[in-house]
Amino acid sequence: MKMAAPLRSWIRAGCQTLQGLKDSLSMSLLQKRNLNVTRMLGTEKEAEAVEEAETGGEAGEAEKDSRRKVVSPETSMKYLDSEALGYRGKPVWFYYRRNFKGRKPPPTRRTCIRKGQLSTASPCPICRDEYLVLNFQNVKLLEQFVSPYTGEVLDSMLTGVCQKQHQQLIIEVMQAWDEGLLEKKLPTRVYDYKDYKS
Repeated sequence: MKMAAPLRSWIRAGCQTLQGLKDSLSMSLLQKRNLNVTRMLGTEKEAEAVEEAETGGEAGEAEKDSRRKVVSPETSMKYLDSEALGYRGKPVWFYYRRNFKGRKPPPTRRTCIRKGQLSTASPCPICRDEYLVLNFQNVKLLEQFVSPYTGEVLDSMLTGVCQKQHQQLIIEVMQAWDEGLLEKKLPTRVYDYKDYKS
């Protein structure tokens, strides 16, 4: 019994020492990481400032050149009728697959294009092909996102379209319905005419 008490105190002292070492090590790693990140950010800002000074404002023009090409709706309609369209007779969203964990897919992202450039490795079916332009006159494209049975716009979870393009799609489909370019399916209703006889 007399030997157990000094052993316990020795173990306690060792544990406190180990805890102190662990705390000091984690603090030193945090400080190093923060210093490195700060140093990297500082060099990036300096490099941008030097680049702007050297180009004399031409960086904005180069940025404009690297943005996506703006395609007219007429060109998009010609593209959908041409043989260059490689979707093998299926809707443009049919072969699109998202990588996600689990069985239930997460909600689609807000947008795929930021500052005129693709910001993700797997953009949605409309953002990945710049020749797919959502316009109420482009009926051939809009029909691929409308259910043939109910006439409603398909959910973005099924098509994989980002939220920004999905909102634009709904607006264009509604405008096509208003213009009469796209058929609006109404549910059929069967009346019992005996109710109307007096």
